[in-house]
Amino acid sequence: MAKEQTLDQVFEKLEEMIGKLEQDDISLEESFQLYKEGMKLIQSCNDRIDKVEKEVLKLNENGELDEF
Repeated sequence: MAKEQTLDQVFEKLEEMIGKLEQDDISLEESFQLYKEGMKLIQSCNDRIDKVEKEVLKLNENGELDEF
């Protein structure tokens, strides 16, 4: 079973993909493939960030912890 990448690792991969997309000699097919892969990575990041946000706790007026 493959280890899940950290958000930092995913962001680095996205930056590399953007660099490739900015090259003049990239084919349309390759750019479309990179775009699709990048969108999947972004969706995965959004899902993970949403999950973390829901788990964040905050103090209420009574000094008790509530889920965010």
